Amino acid sequence: MCLAIPGKIIEVEGNKAVADFKGLEKGVRIDPLGEGVEPGDYILSHAGFAIQSIPEEEAQKTLDKFDEILKEGPEVAVG
Repeated sequence: MCLAIPGKIIEVEGNKAVADFKGLEKGVRIDPLGEGVEPGDYILSHAGFAIQSIPEEEAQKTLDKFDEILKEGPEVAVG
């Protein structure tokens, strides 16, 4: 199973960007999305690549679900 994490783009430089993943800033490659990625956009990231642009509401809904799962404890989060 693959897991894509929502993040908010905070900086763009060429085909690379910095995204905020719940307070953790990480570099991501944005070339799979083509042109037009801007600070403030939300993306799904997998293995360091932005694989899809998503609406802010969808990103927040997914992050809320992650929080809900993690509150249950690590044994629930990993199976």
